[in-house]
Amino acid sequence: MAYVTNAGFSKELEAFIDEWKTKPGNLIMILHKVQEEQGYISKEAAAAVAERTGTQLARVYGVMSFYHLFKTQRPGKNKISICLGTACYLKGGQDLIDEARSILNLTEEKISTDDGLFSVEPVRCIGCCGLAPVMSVNGEVYGKLTKNQIAGILDKYRK
Repeated sequence: MAYVTNAGFSKELEAFIDEWKTKPGNLIMILHKVQEEQGYISKEAAAAVAERTGTQLARVYGVMSFYHLFKTQRPGKNKISICLGTACYLKGGQDLIDEARSILNLTEEKISTDDGLFSVEPVRCIGCCGLAPVMSVNGEVYGKLTKNQIAGILDKYRK
């Protein structure tokens, strides 16, 4: 079997795949490791996982699409997470997402800016319900936000 060589896997990841390729539940574990190393799962990485595990590419994509935590687009340098947990949703979390996407010219399908500086991702809970609605940029939490505050926060990360 000729391995896909442009997936860019580290030696550690290659060893992990070799260890897990015959175990039950291997795809989930391997895909987690790929995403941990590369930040997302590219088409090349998915093809390499399929080839190295002897699994059909459609099955790899099936697992990737079933579990929302697997990302198929490279995240931006500044990862924006906006909470849509109950408290945040009720207090305007979706408005924050809409505003951030509007400012950055993003959509649900296009999660990262063309320059790779930002990505926006809705999340289910950041764990700061008392500060709802909440946004996190690279782990720095901003609470009790209004959509009018989003542009100023993003400007901080443009520098």
